[in-house]
Amino acid sequence: MVAKTSLKTRLGFGVGEFSSSIFFTVTSFWLMNFLTDEVRLSAALAGTALLVGKIWDAIIDPFIGHISDRTRTRWGRRRPYLLFFSIPFGIAFVIMFTNPGIPDQIGKFIWAMLIYTILCIVYSFTNIPYNALLPELSDDYNERTSISGFKQVFAVFGTLLGAGAALPIMGLFATRTAGFTGMAAVFGFLGTISLLVTFFSVREPSHGIQPVAERIWKSLKDVFTNRPYLLLLASWFTNSMAVAVAESMLIYYYKYIFQDEYAVTLAMISLLVATILTFPLWIWISKKIGKKGAYLIGMSLTIVAVLVIAFTADLIGVNSTLVLMILAGVGFGAHYVLPWSMVPDTIEYDYACSGVRREGIYYSLWTFVIAFGGALAGFIVGQGLEIFEYIPDIVQSARSILGIRLLIGPIPAALFLLGNLAIAFYPLTRKRYEEIQAQIRERDVGKA
Repeated sequence: MVAKTSLKTRLGFGVGEFSSSIFFTVTSFWLMNFLTDEVRLSAALAGTALLVGKIWDAIIDPFIGHISDRTRTRWGRRRPYLLFFSIPFGIAFVIMFTNPGIPDQIGKFIWAMLIYTILCIVYSFTNIPYNALLPELSDDYNERTSISGFKQVFAVFGTLLGAGAALPIMGLFATRTAGFTGMAAVFGFLGTISLLVTFFSVREPSHGIQPVAERIWKSLKDVFTNRPYLLLLASWFTNSMAVAVAESMLIYYYKYIFQDEYAVTLAMISLLVATILTFPLWIWISKKIGKKGAYLIGMSLTIVAVLVIAFTADLIGVNSTLVLMILAGVGFGAHYVLPWSMVPDTIEYDYACSGVRREGIYYSLWTFVIAFGGALAGFIVGQGLEIFEYIPDIVQSARSILGIRLLIGPIPAALFLLGNLAIAFYPLTRKRYEEIQAQIRERDVGKA
């Protein structure tokens, strides 16, 4: 396996992350709001539909990863899925944001659940193989952080575009309903193109790796004995859920507390620009003190930011709140870069122990966790809004305002704290990783 990668490979691989960031940004920021305020599905049923849809997706994700591990084509193990599922992903994305015009709540619920399930499954068929490419591009500890940095530059670019351009695109259409569909068509097209760019610009290195022959249950059993991976996965799950809850609530926070729906665009842009500008900082910090320490610092900053935003931002005004968004963005930078560079290290740990390459099964769980965390976040937001008696498009009561504050601050903060507790026990330092690589080289030489 090569240690260094070319600029073309890093750029070509990074572009593919644009589709994922579009998926998560638009669904996190806008899907709950689309279902409650446009489709007029009750908040509780909307959150439940997203959760049920993701549970069904969870059943198939490990199989997608396992199939990817066992695939052998002239294009490699991972790239064929980018080619054949990129267009269905774009189509499903548009359908998700098209108001079906169903009059009754049960019909709306069934529609939302089914379409979201289909969207998640099609997305998984592109995203799991895509992410499984990363460990195969390089085995160098710091090079993987660099590749992850390129990946996350496009992630934040997609997030920035999805967050900042959604309202302006919707405003180009005569009605809000048409605006949601038009916005989804633009982003679905761009997401499809980004996957195709990765397919045509990246070549899977030939490592002489044979497709996995073991059964899926054996692969899953071994994954769940990989302690470093499980600790990282637990942190990734709670942190991803916290990010999704906070992002989902931004539109409600600005619309009903600041009484300025359009100010949310500038807030999102401030947060995300700060995120992308701090990527080099987090890469530098991780080289100095390790990925684990850097990740803990970043998430701790985010905890402070969301708590202050929840209870004091409206007291200091819309413009001053941008400073808090920037602080949160600095913390988000660690979340975007570091976990993605850490998970390949845990996969190398598994390979050192088992002698089997099964990146697909690992990334199927990784992809499921972030998506399930997002769906569970939607469920929490939906139930929370229902409990605090949220009603769309009116002046909110003191009770519903309190619910919005809790959902944008203390609840995400508690989830971030749980993530920090998990990652505090993560054992793979740079020294330990180098020992793992030496063990792999010694075994591979013995096989030769």
